[in-house]
Amino acid sequence: MLVCHCNLITQKEIEQVIVGLLDADPWQLIVPAKVYHTLKKRGRCCGCFPNVVETIIRVTEEYHRRLGAGETEIVPFLDRVRGLRGQYGSSSHEGRKTDHRAA
Repeated sequence: MLVCHCNLITQKEIEQVIVGLLDADPWQLIVPAKVYHTLKKRGRCCGCFPNVVETIIRVTEEYHRRLGAGETEIVPFLDRVRGLRGQYGSSSHEGRKTDHRAA
């Protein structure tokens, strides 16, 4: 599935990068910019970043479960990530104001 239309990046490519980063350091904080930097790309419109964040969370959870990490270690770490995401607001309209109309 194509996640980033600007850079033509697929879901599988993003998942592979995340697993590679986790192999290097299982408890590092992975953000979309780090994923894109590893792919030697950059966010353009950044409309895909919310989906990339969800992929990071999902793949990280799966990765740590495969390693045998307990829920007590996985959940607080990822809840912090989810909390940060909610703190900055995740909007379904890519950050546009509600009165903004697309032409």
